[in-house]
Amino acid sequence: MSAQEIRNIVEAALLAAGKSLTVSELTQLFDEQDRPEPAAIRIALAALHEACAGRPIELKETGAGWRLQVRRSYAGIVARLWPERPQRYSRALLETLALIAYRQPITRAEIESVRGVAVNPNITKTLLERQWIRVVGHRDLPGRPELLGTTRDFLEYFGLKSLDELPPLTALHSLGELDPQLDLPVAGALPGNPLADAEPADTDPGDADTAETDEFDAAAPASSGMLAAPPDPSH
Repeated sequence: MSAQEIRNIVEAALLAAGKSLTVSELTQLFDEQDRPEPAAIRIALAALHEACAGRPIELKETGAGWRLQVRRSYAGIVARLWPERPQRYSRALLETLALIAYRQPITRAEIESVRGVAVNPNITKTLLERQWIRVVGHRDLPGRPELLGTTRDFLEYFGLKSLDELPPLTALHSLGELDPQLDLPVAGALPGNPLADAEPADTDPGDADTAETDEFDAAAPASSGMLAAPPDPSH
């Protein structure tokens, strides 16, 4: 099989997947008798990355693999495909997620100590359901409190290859600056919002800032289609 044909198949798969695919997953798409070596897949990815230069789409490597997505500069226009207002996350949820991302592994009590307020159980429940965080162990303290850390899905959603790509905490004004990705439905697909039941602005009376929301919106309707980065939050 020619290098061009391998690249065409890789590009088609990434367009159709609407999520990151690993080199192994891309390799398994080919018939056994025509299956290229992983090195050939990587060469195809490199060629595709180069071919995207100057185009409104880009090839992005995340912690979950490789994906094609609409560039951030075009995301605001593309987002008009969904006139409905997206679900917004509460500031309390965003602060909790940021603390887990930057200080993991961390216990709930440690999060509460930093934030100065109790963590609403619905916040950790939502983050666990989104598979953005997971229990990575237990602190050797009375009660064996759970240690929380982020997941590959967290890296995938925020377009990060690894935690090393997190910007310095002092330079981060909102979690939206971590470049979350918006799912774009394919033509003819019926829109559905997988985050319709996402944690809304927290209403726990014990949390003073729970009625406030950050400018980070939930993802747009998801399906097996292209991905897009949101517009720069500074604009």
